[in-house]
Amino acid sequence: MTFSISDFIAEFSKPSNLSTLTGINRGLERETLRIKADGHLSEQSHNPALGSALTNPLITTDYSESLLEFITPVSNSIEESIAQLKDIQKFTLSNIGGDHFWPMSMPCVVAKEDDIKLAQYGSSNVGKMKTVYRQGLKNRYGSMMQVISGIHFNFSFSEEFHQKAQAMLGDNGPLQDFISDRYFAQIRNYKRFGWLIPYLFGSSPALCPTFLQGREHNFDFKKAPTGCLYLEYATSLRMSDLGYTNSEQSTLNICYNNVDSYVASVKQAITLASEKFASIGLKKNGEYQQLNANILQIENELYAPIRPKRVTKAGQKPSEALAEGGVQYIEVRALDVNPFISTGISREQMYFMDVFLTFLYFQDSPNMTPDEFRVTTENTDKVILTGRDPQLKLNDSGVAKSIPLWGQEIFENLVTIAKLLDDAHQSTKYSQVVATEYNKISNPELTPSGLILNDLLTKGRGIIGWSLERAEKYQRELEQWEYQIFNEKYLQQLASESLAEQAEIEAGDNVDFDKFLEDYFSR
Repeated sequence: MTFSISDFIAEFSKPSNLSTLTGINRGLERETLRIKADGHLSEQSHNPALGSALTNPLITTDYSESLLEFITPVSNSIEESIAQLKDIQKFTLSNIGGDHFWPMSMPCVVAKEDDIKLAQYGSSNVGKMKTVYRQGLKNRYGSMMQVISGIHFNFSFSEEFHQKAQAMLGDNGPLQDFISDRYFAQIRNYKRFGWLIPYLFGSSPALCPTFLQGREHNFDFKKAPTGCLYLEYATSLRMSDLGYTNSEQSTLNICYNNVDSYVASVKQAITLASEKFASIGLKKNGEYQQLNANILQIENELYAPIRPKRVTKAGQKPSEALAEGGVQYIEVRALDVNPFISTGISREQMYFMDVFLTFLYFQDSPNMTPDEFRVTTENTDKVILTGRDPQLKLNDSGVAKSIPLWGQEIFENLVTIAKLLDDAHQSTKYSQVVATEYNKISNPELTPSGLILNDLLTKGRGIIGWSLERAEKYQRELEQWEYQIFNEKYLQQLASESLAEQAEIEAGDNVDFDKFLEDYFSR
């Protein structure tokens, strides 16, 4: 039996069920590039005052020493998540030797690719593996990819919510199996409707020309009067083939129909050899150039706008965690850094993501065929490069639809879900956010990408100057911010403890790195 969105809304509108909607858990992962005051890439390494990039749970590095990543603990309060992020950013800013945070997804001025230092995680085997993985990425795709920033939005419903949904749907199986199945249904619907996210929130329609040095591409860039390059209707160059994509992965057939098929297809993917990557070689002068010559070195290299996740135990692969315990939460990876706010993601975006992801959970979600998966990917790719083109048509199950038409159909459902969430939280914030975002559907100039390009083309300011203004403004804002959730003493203690933990890991290694990798990949 199929249940409609209105069936879900009727069920969760009941007083006994409504409160379960207040238990949504969220976590943020915000990446930001370290820059010097002139807009060039910082040459500093990760500062010891920030603790260990390997073990500090709140502050780490991503692909390079200059790409910081801030991680907020799980919270069911949007206000708390934003405050956590501000606290972490304030502490970091005061401990990075005068560097600023770059407020964009696409990088700042990078004079030479060799200026980009690979992230370092110490002398332990697990630390070395993280750096060798990044060496592999550098050799496969170039270093520039390693200084692109993004936002990851982690989301889960409460167990009570899932219990109510399971009872409504008449499912009598184990609760965790039901939860995993529902999250995969949600992920499939993200594939179907996820083009909406780069349209509404894409903030990287332009880039600094230094990003293209040594890179082959087929993009027909235009040059702004101030020298930056842009695509007229683009929304998110970060999500395009210039950013976090991998053409080799087009041959992979990752299945999102259930946890078993997903884990099996991922395990198969990480064993597929690549002639292209084999030509790099495994070692050069005794130094690892990549972890292996497969299409994916490890599962993390699978680039996807959304992933099923479970917190891993020490040494555990993500697929092993999913196979053992099922899906715990979903990770949305398609958000550009929002350059209009110091945190890189706004409260309003988080409210909207709650509504959108609840819609994806309530919407019927049949299994996907490879052909349907291909069509949904093409839709998103079109929005990434030409999302504000008034002539653009997307493919909705064989029907060509404009963004205003399809967007209106989606927003009719989002309005009712926003009202449900407002009732649960006794607020009007969800409805207000949905109303604001709806205005962008027929007014592409209101999107972040539209606003940015308008500024670049009409105000005589290049992408570097435009971004530096915001970097300086946000620096002042964070300096004046008063700690709310974490305080300086706690963050200093966490940093100190993480350094001790890294030293303990390094002291505990009892096999050499070659044997460590052999053991890891033999599992």
